[in-house]
Amino acid sequence: MSDKVENPSKYLGNEIDYLRKVLEGESWSATGGSWTNILEREFAKRIGTLYGVGCNSGTSTIHAALEAAGVGPGDEVISPAITVIMNTTATIHANAVPVYADVNAETFNIDAADVKRKITDRTKAIIPVALYGLPPDMDEIMEIAKEHGLVVIEDNAQCVLSTYKGRMAGTIGHMASYSFENTKHISCGEGGMIVTDSEEYAEKARKVAGHGFKNLKASEGRIRLNQDVFQDPDYKRHDVLGWNYRLSEFNAAVALAQLERVETLVDLRVKSAEIFMDVMSGCTYLTPQKVPGDRTNSYYTLGVIYNGGEAIGVSWQDFRKAYIREGGDGIYGAWSVPYLEPMVEQRQFAGRCPWVYKDVGYERGLCPVAESVQPKLMQFKTNYRDIDLAKKKALVLEKVIKKFSG
Repeated sequence: MSDKVENPSKYLGNEIDYLRKVLEGESWSATGGSWTNILEREFAKRIGTLYGVGCNSGTSTIHAALEAAGVGPGDEVISPAITVIMNTTATIHANAVPVYADVNAETFNIDAADVKRKITDRTKAIIPVALYGLPPDMDEIMEIAKEHGLVVIEDNAQCVLSTYKGRMAGTIGHMASYSFENTKHISCGEGGMIVTDSEEYAEKARKVAGHGFKNLKASEGRIRLNQDVFQDPDYKRHDVLGWNYRLSEFNAAVALAQLERVETLVDLRVKSAEIFMDVMSGCTYLTPQKVPGDRTNSYYTLGVIYNGGEAIGVSWQDFRKAYIREGGDGIYGAWSVPYLEPMVEQRQFAGRCPWVYKDVGYERGLCPVAESVQPKLMQFKTNYRDIDLAKKKALVLEKVIKKFSG
């Protein structure tokens, strides 16, 4: 293994060729083009659903899915207390009320028992998050949803090709949301996808994401199929309220090229995570995310609990600095518990719909496990396109572990 190993470009497939074809085409918009439609069909096929709806981000997918599910003012949406803020903001975009369920201390995923405790007569949907690539306890979530007539939207922004009890993640809930943001398994800068087996949800989500054009269908995102009709001055175009969440042809072309190599891209992340976990195996103060035997993890990142403050007297920040000094790539901290972010804690969001949010507030201690786990989480990079580079960085980590163990 050479001393210097650089991470290869993530764009090693047909990305450039497909972008050139988009540039040479007559349409650069998803409203008249075909690349987005091709990506939608191929992505849904790979996940194992009937429909795919491309969007411009993994946040707009959540909002569009909530709107498709009929979530509206005053409805409650349950999501986990360890995840990005976007589950909260998408819920607020729908004028609904975020409700936070605590997490499992070992998997860091949403605690189904706490979901059940948080349900009220206003609960409309649940957004279970496959944190770091690990599907949560979906059977329990779906049983709760069935009992209470709730819609389940799987947030798989960090999860591609993971399985749960032999089923593909994304095929268990009523809808699932994916992200193609720059750091994700499939990445095209910005983008996202909703998948579902429901024709009703797919059509509604597509209309929400496409300005409410009345001729949008579950499997068709183009609106100018018949120019004689579309250009008629008497033609009425919009029958529902919608936003502009459409995925561009350029982003779709890049994502399609990535989709063609998705097994390789996921496999590289899994192998990288395994290399790091091998190095940590004898370390008492680094505990990787637990993966139950009935599911697989696609390792968007490797989540680890750091107990070095108590065990070896080295703070989270000092351990990270030592890793970087020795040549490591750095360690990412987990996002703050959403309800402790200033936007939520200080009720800045309440001005959006005062009549909905006048009595809505959150306090520290709401989800004690999440609040305890979050400051200790270390997120180790797995996005290596060269396994030798992953091995090199893992050896750096091993050196730091030995340094603080001696």
